[in-house]
Amino acid sequence: MQSPKTDIGAILRQLPLFQELTPEQSAHLVAGTREKRLQKGEMLFQKGDKPRGFFLVVSGQVKLAFSSPQGHEKVVDVLGPRQTFGEAVMFMERPYPVFAQALSDAVLLHVGQAEVFELLGTDPMFARHMLAGLSIRLHALVQDVESYSLRSSAERVIGYLLQNQGPNQGKNQTVGSLDVELPTSKQVIASLLNLTPETLSRIFHELSSAGLIVVQGKHVLVPDVARLARYQA
Repeated sequence: MQSPKTDIGAILRQLPLFQELTPEQSAHLVAGTREKRLQKGEMLFQKGDKPRGFFLVVSGQVKLAFSSPQGHEKVVDVLGPRQTFGEAVMFMERPYPVFAQALSDAVLLHVGQAEVFELLGTDPMFARHMLAGLSIRLHALVQDVESYSLRSSAERVIGYLLQNQGPNQGKNQTVGSLDVELPTSKQVIASLLNLTPETLSRIFHELSSAGLIVVQGKHVLVPDVARLARYQA
């Protein structure tokens, strides 16, 4: 049985980046956009490949990572639905500094470089939206580096849990209980937080023993958000 065809135009119109395009501009962009389906574990691109556009995640998860000289994998980011990646290297026209791999079955859209560059040259508002998106991404990366440099291992894990609230939680919730569904494996999360899997497991155990969290597989219950936020290892 074939998978249903993705409505590329409808998906692009849902994103702030593309909402203000004229029908003609939208049609031109759609013509240069292709659907890409990945199975869990499949590579999207390798480090050193040349970009020919950027990607939008429709469903599933994709990780960006690189391998150290010692052979260890460092996860740079984990991307889910409605998130984009690859814009910066597309503009620089330089090879990818990381590889991209599906963490689950995934559907992506590849937006062609030529169509994007044409829109940038004719629509100042589109250019502003694109710059805003890149600026937000850069700000997040700076915050990550600051977190790894200045915060303890336990603080990083607590911060991650408080930022990954479930769909029924209030954004940046600071009181009450909290349900967290870990979006990917603990090994990937450990690498993302610049920790070893053993360190992450130890911190989860310490927080559980202190009554601050209850871990059941990928589900984490935080009985008291304020108490967890105040915890210091």
